[in-house]
Amino acid sequence: MDVPSSTLEGIETSAQGRLAIWSRRGFLALLLVFVLAGLAGFLGVRTATETDEAGGYRLSLRHATTARAGDDVPWQVTVTHEGGFGKDITLAVTGDYFDIYETQGFAPDPSDATRDGHTLYLTFAAPPGDTFVVSYDAYIQPSSQVGRDGTLSVLEDGSPVASVDFDTLLLP
Repeated sequence: MDVPSSTLEGIETSAQGRLAIWSRRGFLALLLVFVLAGLAGFLGVRTATETDEAGGYRLSLRHATTARAGDDVPWQVTVTHEGGFGKDITLAVTGDYFDIYETQGFAPDPSDATRDGHTLYLTFAAPPGDTFVVSYDAYIQPSSQVGRDGTLSVLEDGSPVASVDFDTLLLP
């Protein structure tokens, strides 16, 4: 009887076994990349500021470009008009954009809000001075899975003067 020189003799790993090993290693490497991206803050809220100047108005919107369900996110509008504003300031924003949010509301509250099939019109009492700021206190709904895009405009006599386009991408 021939005695093997090693206990490992005759139990080589098959090609299928090698594939399974490399598949596990690849999955663990991918998981490591995901965890490191989260630790570095790459998976959190990202913001941007969109700005337009026209007709004597400067419109600026600070908003989330990337977020996840449950995240608190900024949405702040600043309108500047040298010489002040008239009686009211009206902002027009794509209405269904706000469907991704749970909210505590606008600060300050609009004096009037109406919506047609596409656009939400928010009217605010004009502040003293040349600058008006409104914030939307909100977080992304836990059930929101798809982001939204929209357009924000400041209106003068019912017509858009300055406008910005914006979008928010939601990650899982």
